[in-house]
Amino acid sequence: MIEYRNLHKSFGPLRVLNGVDLTVQEGETLALLGPSGSGKSVLLKHAIGLLEPDQGDVVVDDVSISTATPAQLYRVRRNLGYVFQNAALFDSLTVGENLMLAQCDENSTRRLEDCRSDALDLLARVNLDPGVLEKYPAELSGGMRKRVGVARAIASRPRYLLWDEPTTGLDPVNADNIDQLIFDLGRSLGVTSIVVTHDLDTAFDVGDRIALLYDGRIRANAPPAQIMASEDPVVKQFVRRTKIMESALD
Repeated sequence: MIEYRNLHKSFGPLRVLNGVDLTVQEGETLALLGPSGSGKSVLLKHAIGLLEPDQGDVVVDDVSISTATPAQLYRVRRNLGYVFQNAALFDSLTVGENLMLAQCDENSTRRLEDCRSDALDLLARVNLDPGVLEKYPAELSGGMRKRVGVARAIASRPRYLLWDEPTTGLDPVNADNIDQLIFDLGRSLGVTSIVVTHDLDTAFDVGDRIALLYDGRIRANAPPAQIMASEDPVVKQFVRRTKIMESALD
């Protein structure tokens, strides 16, 4: 379980998070919506300790990220996969090396052949052919790097996945492929996910619940059907005129 408790964060005079309270239950997929610059990515980065809150805390599996020892934070991060907006691959390593590095545990006991086989399986899951394994990130398109970033995030079989705009920049076919992967990981493996997205189709396709971050706080937090039926004018602004809403009214 991931719990945000009264989380505050500012950057200089800019207040981004202003008392966020949010709980993501075990095995749940939460889709997080909000305007550009509202702090969605900032919220994700607190869960893995990449940012420190000004006030409040994030608790993952009963471990306070703010006060965790290095050993505790390491254990939390081993169970957390992060899909960065820009993929954040190691440019000096091939795709295969990026994926195999992500599979290593602290004992490095896995055989190279097994890691390579798993890397090929990971590429297939994100709709990339085996030839990509030997390429460097600079040789790939932005969309391909994005998908390799997804493959790397799931390589260690994490219990938690933080997805930062996973379908941005992808064509519709590959966006649907990533949506299906998020859905399958939740349903078949019980992975707990937070999916930051601007894509309403993604939010409604994968989310067990949808939360709206607005003006530094969680404005709405409910199952998709309740979000669609909301009379809150801010929520309605986010869901009106979507294909999902139109199909619900048919």
